Amino acid sequence: MTTNLNETFAAVQVASRELALLNDDIINQILNAVADAAIAETPFILAENEKDLARMDKNDPKYDRLKLTEERLKGIAADTRNVATLPSPLGKVLKESVRPNGMRLTKVSVPFGVIGIIYEARPNVSFDVFSLCLKSGNACILKGGSDADCSNRAIISVIHEVLKKFNINPHIVELLPADREATAALLNYVDLIIPRGSSSLIHFVRENAKIPVIETGAGICHTYFDEFGDVNKGAAIIHNAKTRRVSVCNALDCAIIHEKRLTDLPMLCEKLKDSHVIIYADAQAYQALKNRYPAELLEHAKAESFGTEFLDYKMAVKTVKSFEDALGHIQENSSKHSECIVTENKERAALFTKIVDAACVYTNVSTAFTDGAQFGLGAEIGISTQKLHARGPMGLEEITSYKWVIEGDGQTRRN
Repeated sequence: MTTNLNETFAAVQVASRELALLNDDIINQILNAVADAAIAETPFILAENEKDLARMDKNDPKYDRLKLTEERLKGIAADTRNVATLPSPLGKVLKESVRPNGMRLTKVSVPFGVIGIIYEARPNVSFDVFSLCLKSGNACILKGGSDADCSNRAIISVIHEVLKKFNINPHIVELLPADREATAALLNYVDLIIPRGSSSLIHFVRENAKIPVIETGAGICHTYFDEFGDVNKGAAIIHNAKTRRVSVCNALDCAIIHEKRLTDLPMLCEKLKDSHVIIYADAQAYQALKNRYPAELLEHAKAESFGTEFLDYKMAVKTVKSFEDALGHIQENSSKHSECIVTENKERAALFTKIVDAACVYTNVSTAFTDGAQFGLGAEIGISTQKLHARGPMGLEEITSYKWVIEGDGQTRRN
């Protein structure tokens, strides 16, 4: 197995160098052809996806992430076409200057080379990563989870068929076996690794990788309903952030409410009952919701109810005495992914934006918008919760590096 993996890694490295010879027009043609193929091969992809779904409990929060539909494939194809319309991130002059000795320095954007992605039950990632990596001149090695192996292999086979039609080396995208040996090997042989999945996966990669890592950590997201919040906006935002898709990292996990607005809490949570959202409420919030929210869906919060990414139809509610208390609760429990304030007080909104330490900070907007496509990036390769190099939804610019190009006329250094 190790020998085969080494051969794969070597083939991808060779393919990555060939990518430098492709112009942007050809890249865009390939991307549009892949989008067309995703639609044309929908029956095949969905049939393979059904094999994966059959092995997973429908009550598993990952089931929704794993599931592909005709509508979702249309969305994936649209995202791929969007990437084709974006300007190339390569060859951009980021900085230039001429030194006193006549030496010209130019800082130019370039690909990383080979990017490795480790992900779990999210077959859409296979399309997203390929489109972004191709557009940015990077080869990619994908390591999906066993839960989505049939889906991922179907998708990569569709992409490879398109590449063959364009006489492009298919090794620019490879899917590794869905086992631990492949994961361990990948952490040594690419230029950048991006893990997408559980906190345990990300911890394993961080502890074992011998190459640069961009963490796409858990999304423990809060929405703070301020004492100056509009109840209609708050109700719509909380409902959308919690129920649009519960299995994604931008879904709401904890609503924080100022104690002066507790009488509005039943209205803020009114629509959640339609989706059978279980609420873990602290003592004050529980009393405010008692007899106003279905008893079978209302529970007393425990310590572990806060700082938890539920990935399910579950949400915690925390009552605070002040704006400062809300900030403290977020700081203590946030994963630095997406945080929101609902308020009509502009000064308070500005202060929240300035103080809260997160990749995405919202005012009167659902955290569901933390998404590469929604940010105009075409698609995303992940949502970074760290601060170095990339933060938030990562698109084309975030998967490029740069190099210095120095031109002269025989200059030599004397000191």
